[in-house]
Amino acid sequence: MARFASMLAVAVRALRRRWLRSWPGVVLLSCVGGTFGLANAQAAPSGGKAWEPSVEPRERSVSEWLLRIRQASRVPSYVGTFVVSSDNGAMSSARIWHVRQGDVELERVEALTGSPRAVFRRNDVVVTFLPQSHTFKTERPNMDTGKGASKPLDADIFGLTADFYTARQIGQDRVAGVATDIVQLSPRDSLRFGYRIWSEKRTGLAIKTETLDRSGRVLEQAAFSELRLDAPVKASTLQRMMGDTGGYKAEASPRVLSSAEAEGWRMKSEIPGFKPQNCYRHATVMTGQMVQWIFSDGLAAVSVFVEPFQPERHVREGVAVMGATHALTRRLTAGEAQWWVTVMGEAPASTLGAFVDNLERRP
Repeated sequence: MARFASMLAVAVRALRRRWLRSWPGVVLLSCVGGTFGLANAQAAPSGGKAWEPSVEPRERSVSEWLLRIRQASRVPSYVGTFVVSSDNGAMSSARIWHVRQGDVELERVEALTGSPRAVFRRNDVVVTFLPQSHTFKTERPNMDTGKGASKPLDADIFGLTADFYTARQIGQDRVAGVATDIVQLSPRDSLRFGYRIWSEKRTGLAIKTETLDRSGRVLEQAAFSELRLDAPVKASTLQRMMGDTGGYKAEASPRVLSSAEAEGWRMKSEIPGFKPQNCYRHATVMTGQMVQWIFSDGLAAVSVFVEPFQPERHVREGVAVMGATHALTRRLTAGEAQWWVTVMGEAPASTLGAFVDNLERRP
């Protein structure tokens, strides 16, 4: 999406890192956005019953549902445990603290599984602490430099999304002790997955989501297993923790904001519904640099990574799957040069293949 509506996106990406790190050919980067900028997976329904049909469901358009969920970031405060699970049995979790005071939004995400990691956010400024290496990294808007920087998506993305999804409220349920409305977002074509969202009745906060394939099978689940709304979270406490870098060494950001045009790449034709967002140039140890071009249809995000081909490293083309996240690698010849392309995102493998097929080097 244009901007993260919630730190849940950060949580989901952090929870996937172990899988991404273990897959050959993929450089670990913050590359996949979460559903609605929130989350893409959920814990299985308790008690064996997913939801109860509502007597008089309230109908909202796709745009209205997305706007409601996005505005849920204005919830004054909450604390909860967030669990991500995929259809292959993998599961990870994180603890989330959220507070908003006026125009200031603060969040803390603490990984409960995998390598220790704590992520703090104050509005658009994100600080990540890695206790094992005693390092921290700060990312903020406009901290990157580069000519021809792409602009983030604007509010028009809601209208765009409505062209490729339909919305229908299908019931009501209680998740983590709170009452929710359940909405199903179904794709209008085969280029994207569907979603089922449990939205807290009072605030619109996404308590639980499911990513569905074309047959309706749940690929990935994400949900609060425990949630306390209006929790006594102090903004001053989170701000102090975010600024406490004693004993930690600053790690330079490896990426620079750029544009696909400046990096010498373009799409021969657009992938229906997927609008280009930002483009970054990443410094890497192995290949010197890598370009990351991000696309979104308002719900799903896809990242296209391009780096110089190295036969000793890039030995196998193929597809890898982890829940709703698919990754495709392919060698691309452009003129006399060869490149290694990795396309990753919450979309079918055929959609990722369309990105590679349409990617070309600018003359």
